[in-house]
Amino acid sequence: MLKKETFSAMLLRIACLMLLTQPVLAGVIYTWVDENGVTHYSQQPPGQDHPKTQQLYSEDIEPGKVGYIAPVKNEEPPKMSESEKSAALIKAQDTKQAEAICENAKHNLDVLTTHTKLTRQAEGNKEPVAMTEEERQTAISENQQRIKLFCDKK
Repeated sequence: MLKKETFSAMLLRIACLMLLTQPVLAGVIYTWVDENGVTHYSQQPPGQDHPKTQQLYSEDIEPGKVGYIAPVKNEEPPKMSESEKSAALIKAQDTKQAEAICENAKHNLDVLTTHTKLTRQAEGNKEPVAMTEEERQTAISENQQRIKLFCDKK
């Protein structure tokens, strides 16, 4: 059990804290618009020269919701890259060529993804050269890009 001195010291501390902290009291807030169109808010009435003074009671004001709406980032439309511009130009001028590029890219991608040991013909050399895994992955991404550019989305 607490000693009488400790209990009275704790009681004194609580009493001091209660006296030092002022409770939040509801009050009247006056609002008016001056001749320049500026809206003013005050706990003191503006005087007789402002007949359109409104009284707001602080307990009636609902606090605004904070953090409910995420800010919207203003985004510019994505700019077309050079490859996208040239693909759009080819599609607009020669649809048969665009379809041929699409079909060729689909075929190449099918071959590249189903087979791992591939050969290619080196420039200026008639003998086939084994394709490395890095070259295969690069060719896969290039053909995926061609499909994205030239094949119509259905």
